[in-house]
Amino acid sequence: MHQLKRLYYIYFGGTHKNQHFPYMLHGIIMLLMPNALYRRLLRKKLNVFKSLPEEEKKYVQERVDYYCRLEEGAKVSDINEHLPRIERPSKSVLVKDYKYKNKVGNTSYFFDTYEYMRYFSSHLKFLTIPGDVFYHLPSPAIVKSRPISDPSTPSNEVLLNLDKIRHFTWIKDPFKWEDKECRILFRGEITNKPRRQQFFDMWQDHPLCDLSDTSSMSLYDHLSSRYIMSLEGNDVASNLKWVMSSNSVAVMPRPTCETWYMEGKLIPNYHYVEIAPDYHDLIDRINYYEAHPEEAKAITQHAHEWIVQFQNKQREDLISLMVLDKYFRVTGQ
Repeated sequence: MHQLKRLYYIYFGGTHKNQHFPYMLHGIIMLLMPNALYRRLLRKKLNVFKSLPEEEKKYVQERVDYYCRLEEGAKVSDINEHLPRIERPSKSVLVKDYKYKNKVGNTSYFFDTYEYMRYFSSHLKFLTIPGDVFYHLPSPAIVKSRPISDPSTPSNEVLLNLDKIRHFTWIKDPFKWEDKECRILFRGEITNKPRRQQFFDMWQDHPLCDLSDTSSMSLYDHLSSRYIMSLEGNDVASNLKWVMSSNSVAVMPRPTCETWYMEGKLIPNYHYVEIAPDYHDLIDRINYYEAHPEEAKAITQHAHEWIVQFQNKQREDLISLMVLDKYFRVTGQ
């Protein structure tokens, strides 16, 4: 019976990662549609902002300004390219072998950029840096991640929701917090990731910890643990979104990088359990929440409230288009 329940939730019950086939199919269909159609719709889509209630306008504008903090008059570097076209670099029949023509990223970064860039003229110049950006850039660029810095200061790193097939996973947790085991779980790569390696070396032998340097465990099997570590690797912790959508508690040091998820705005011990950067207080922090279960369950509720704001597709589309519109306006285009 347990195995049947497990298989149901893994394949049908919403405790799995995003499916690649429908994502890729949607991306290919996008490429088949004429861009001229979308360019005619751009102004209409942006004008939706004017009809929003004042409170919603304020919220949307705050997110646009958070993601795009370019200094007025910033210039795009000469190394940027026009909107790249897609091509097959090899004879392989696998869809995943599609790459940018100018080799700037893999398929998910291309599709996630193209989804909104197709609304703008192909003569507009932009720079996009795929992969993990955990450093500051000398020129305005569209990125998935960036270092967290003072939101009142300019930043050349403009956030767009890139590689969301991997990072933006929401799950349906079939277990209540109180029905889970008091266990601290970590699964993930630690090779060439010194911060994770330090955590692993420090706590791998503790009886409360279940740690492994592999990511092969299903999301469903993660959910039997009350506490799941969300540790940054090169940039953000890729599991943070789905952990916060579960009834387990995310445990981590204060983040140093952020994405479209606005990790820099998360409140410690309100949206997640904060531990010290050197991890020394891990067990003390867990013992505290075991002694105060209502506070732990409140954290899961606050986490659920946080993710709701990213689940309104129409609003996310508007914010994305406004971010790019601001990028082109501020850079004088």
